[in-house]
Amino acid sequence: MRNALIAGTFTGAACGLVGWFLVLRAQVFAGEALSHVAFTGALAAAALGIDVRLGLFVATIVVAVGMGGLGERAKADDVTIGTVFAWILGLGALCMAIFSRNGNGSDGAAAVHVLFGSILGLSGTDTSLAVGISLAAIAALLVLARPLLFSSLDPDVAAAQGVRVGALGLGFLVILGATAAEATQAVGALLLLGLVAAPAAAAQRLARNPYRSLALAAVLAVAAVWGGLAFAYVVPRVPPSTAIIVLAASFYLAAAGMDSRPHGEPVGRAREA
Repeated sequence: MRNALIAGTFTGAACGLVGWFLVLRAQVFAGEALSHVAFTGALAAAALGIDVRLGLFVATIVVAVGMGGLGERAKADDVTIGTVFAWILGLGALCMAIFSRNGNGSDGAAAVHVLFGSILGLSGTDTSLAVGISLAAIAALLVLARPLLFSSLDPDVAAAQGVRVGALGLGFLVILGATAAEATQAVGALLLLGLVAAPAAAAQRLARNPYRSLALAAVLAVAAVWGGLAFAYVVPRVPPSTAIIVLAASFYLAAAGMDSRPHGEPVGRAREA
């Protein structure tokens, strides 16, 4: 529980911040695709007999860069993401078939952990790695926050003002890939999108100022992790990843009920920022 709370705190904060820009840039589908990339990367690493975490990070970051390179101004479009999505799912199915033929129980367990998360099974080394990667992602986003916000809202004007829109988009996708790979160990590839997108979308509905909204997204994501872990501790039959995502989704449903703005209206004073 101690390792889960420490790793979950930093991972949740990183997911909230990354998710805020993901929702703002309308790239939620990219986050969904990268969650499946993480699963396939882990299976491929297990097949090669190397550390599963290496497969997670290499696959997600490389594919994120590839999607950015194929999209306009490093912002992958739906066609690009959908094509990559289908290709990755095909590779994942191939790896699953290989594992089934080999009958390797340890590989099967590793695949289940990647799919559904194993936050209560994190070692001290896993926790330190999660904290380090999350802090690096948070620091990078804070440095890029203002120009990334500008380029996300109005890329043409940002480019005219000298902002390197393409480089920013590519950098953001790299941060997204690293965060997705790390968060996969906590909530699993299948549920990753819930922790990334739901608190961020809730924060954008609740806070009008973009920077307050960004901070709120991190707070809500961490609260979902803490609340989910507490519930799973009290009710051991409930997987912690399930409890975390249910709570994160509940935040969004509550925010949607409280927000009177029309769906899709931009965040408060974001355009003025």
